[in-house]
Amino acid sequence: MKPEDIQYIGNDLAIKWGDGSEHFIPLDKLRRACPCAVCKGEVDIMGNLYKNPDAPLTAGSFVLTGFVRVGGYAIQPVWGDGHNTGIYSFDYLRRIAATK
Repeated sequence: MKPEDIQYIGNDLAIKWGDGSEHFIPLDKLRRACPCAVCKGEVDIMGNLYKNPDAPLTAGSFVLTGFVRVGGYAIQPVWGDGHNTGIYSFDYLRRIAATK
């Protein structure tokens, strides 16, 4: 499902979906769920996970300075610490919103 509107309001990413439902995802939760290879690592064909040690997150790590849409399926946030490699599909955003 595609969103009708996405905005960052205060400390949340607000999403209004095509079915009329809405989600408010806290920015710290969104950043900690970053799906990029730097944050989550990469798995090779044998199932081995390759990941650098976790980088310390700063206060700027949780400040959303903007985002761009990626095709018709995702957004790519830009964070206050310069991190911008995570591509969050709309399905992934719904899963993040559904977790406690």
